[in-house]
Order: sequence, then structure tokens, then C-alpha cells
Amino acid sequence: MYFAPPLDTSLLKPGLCIAVGLSGGADSVALVRSLAERRKELGLVLHAAHLHHGLRGAEADGDLEFCRALAGGLGLPFHEAHVETEREARADAASGKTAETIEEAARRLRYGWFRHLMASGEVDAIATAHTLDDQAETVLAKFLRGAWTEGLSGIHPVIEFPEGRILRPLLGTARTEIESYLCALGQTWREDSSNRHLSFKRNRIRHELLPMLEGWNPRLREHLTQMAELARDEEAWWSTEVGRLAPQMLLPGRPVRGGGRAAGDGLAVDVTRLAALPVAFQRRLLRHAAEQLGAKIDFPSTEGLRSLALTGRAGQKLELAEGLRAERTPRELRLAVLSAEGKTAMTIPEYEVAIPGEVTAEAFGLRLRIEAGSGKVPGGVGKLRNWQPGDRVLLRYSSKPRKAKEVLERLKVTGSGRRMWPVLEIGGRIVWMRGVELEPTAGICVAATGLAEPG
Repeated sequence: MYFAPPLDTSLLKPGLCIAVGLSGGADSVALVRSLAERRKELGLVLHAAHLHHGLRGAEADGDLEFCRALAGGLGLPFHEAHVETEREARADAASGKTAETIEEAARRLRYGWFRHLMASGEVDAIATAHTLDDQAETVLAKFLRGAWTEGLSGIHPVIEFPEGRILRPLLGTARTEIESYLCALGQTWREDSSNRHLSFKRNRIRHELLPMLEGWNPRLREHLTQMAELARDEEAWWSTEVGRLAPQMLLPGRPVRGGGRAAGDGLAVDVTRLAALPVAFQRRLLRHAAEQLGAKIDFPSTEGLRSLALTGRAGQKLELAEGLRAERTPRELRLAVLSAEGKTAMTIPEYEVAIPGEVTAEAFGLRLRIEAGSGKVPGGVGKLRNWQPGDRVLLRYSSKPRKAKEVLERLKVTGSGRRMWPVLEIGGRIVWMRGVELEPTAGICVAATGLAEPG
């Protein structure tokens, strides 16, 4: 006698043709077995789909064979595809886009394939086997990163794409329930060896941080999933309210004499009307305005805008990330995003420095001295430049490189300061970054001093 894991059957409508994203792991195996048992009862047309990510060599080949055999044993149509995740991640970076981690590239490719399957008409929807444990790990990871409320909403039960829907019917089910179910069936599953590598942030949260925190609160996973549900409901309400109020509060272009407004690319908000709103609404409205202009702003940037609007003087300006600029007038806070030409005009120069050697970089307001030890120095010439999207740095005592953008967010660097933040690159590797302790590079010692009057 065994009990199947609980499914959110409200997501599953009779007549639905749905493919389970089958990786071979315990969660997806439990989902496909559970849906296969109940497909007649639920009125489902069930398929299975497996994407080979081109990682882990023979182990991943074994995953594919396992999934193909499982689908065949259950009498399910089986869809398979193969991608080269590592090559795709490198190609994305080479094209000038922000570099991706292997995890990010794998997720992008996986969901791209899911959307292709739905667009082909072979299936109406895809079911993925995200669990209560995945939800708890996601919410905790977003909290550690400093997410807004929408980030704390975690994994959503449904994602709507133009091609179809991604459904998560196991989101309320614990991993222990899933493994008990499979053991009772005598059903085996595949273990992904990369899930044990503590170089991945999610694995450290799963194997180290969550178990430690559960020593303080054994129900932490349950509470984190409840937080996600609360955050989703809060965000749905706020989305409706901001959508209702924003057209009344956000004004296009600039005012002209005699009334009316001149056409323009920016947006403005009346500071008196903004001040009359609750603080929570002020933040939401300003973030919404930035998003309308194609910019995403963090908490310090949002507070900077609020301060400029409510207590700033006419003529004051503020420069934020992604080219977003704010200007205070007697009556309005005006927001605009620099054009591509404007951004190009503000490009910071690069400085070459011999190794060993010294360079005075007036644009960054610093003097940099590089000393070389006995070890071989790659490249022989260093390049002092501004950080760029896609740059990665290896922090001292860190297990893997981090995005420079994330490091600046941790340092709470915003505005023009963030746009002009120097790094030193030698042989294609960043060996120094202002204000950050990086893992030492053999044979290299970097010393920086500020100039009395930065250029």
C-alpha cells in the first residue's frame, strides 16, 4: 500500500495534452508516475519530454536512456532534444550580451525548448516537478540576494507564455514525500552528480544553510513557501493598483507655457501628488516609471528618487544605473533614459599599464601601481578600464566567480558612481576591482591610491 504525492489538480483540466519535463531525478519521475496513474481520472493526454544539456558526459547520456525507457514503459509519447549549454553560454557572452552562468544558460535553453514544443502544437502545456523544497530554497536565495517582494514570491504555480503554460502541480509537496512514494513503488531514479557540488549557490543553500536554519525553526521550509504565497498575492494586488493609478500620475514629456505638454521620451510625476501617497505607493510608482523607460532600479536607487522628489531642490539631478537620469523641477520629478549616443559619449577611457609599472587614471581619480613577483605574469601589460556587463570577478575565499554587477549591488554603488567603477584586467582576467578583495593572482601585487582632485 502506498500513497501518491499530493498534486494540485486545479491546474489540470480535462482534455489537456501535457508533457512532463522529465529529467530522471526523483521529483520528475514521481510526477510522471503519479500523472500516469491518474491520467484517465483527470482526463489528460500525457507525454514526457527530456532535454539533454550536453553536460556531464556519459552520466547525462544515461539520464536520457533512463527517461526514454521510463516513458516507453508507461506508454507515453517521448520528446527529446540535445543542446550544448556551455557553448551557448560562451556564444552569448561573445555576442556582447551579459555573460551567463551554466545554470542560467541551461534554464534559458530548457524553457526555450518547452516553448518550442508548445508552439509546435504537439502539447498544450508543460508540467515541471518543482517541489515545496525547491520553493523554500528559491525564496531563501532571493532573500539573500536582496530581492523585492516580487522576488520573494519565488516559483509561481503557473507561468503564462504566448505558446502555452508551464504548470507546477507538485509545488506543495515535500521531497521526502516524493522519495517515500517512489520507494513504495520500487521505482528507481537518477541522481545528478552536480547536485552535490557546493560550488553552486543553490547546493550550498540546500545542503548547508537550510539544514542549519532548521535547527532554529524546524518548520522553516513550510514558512518560506507560505511567504512566497503571501508575496504572490500581494504582488497581484499591487500590480492592479499601480496599473490603475499610474496613468493618472505619470505624465509624458515636458509641460509647455499655456498648458499641455510637449512630446518627449521621458516621464514626470507631480511631486505634490507623489508626497500625498503612502510611502509604499511612492516606491511602487517610481519603480513602475523606471520600468516603463526600460530600467530596473534597486532599493537605494528608489530611495534616491524619493528623496530627490520630496526634499530635493529645483535643478538637482541624479544619475542611476542603466542610463536612467532624474531631474527635479519646481513641480515635477522628471525621468529619462540616455540615448545610445548619450551613453557612448560618456564612455570612460582605458589605460594601459606595464607590469611592473604605474598609471595615473584621472577619469577614475586614482593612481595604480602594479608590482610583479617571480611568477610568470600573463599578458605583460595590464588594462585599467571601466567595468562592463558580463565581467566576472573571483572574490577572496569565494568558490566561484561572481558578476561584477552583483558585487556592485552588494556594495550599494548606484548612479554615476556605479557607471564609473574601475577594474584591472590582465591576460583576460580581472585581477583588481576598486573596493573589493579579490583572490590573489600569482606574481601580481596591485596598490591603488586616490588622487587629491579626480578628473
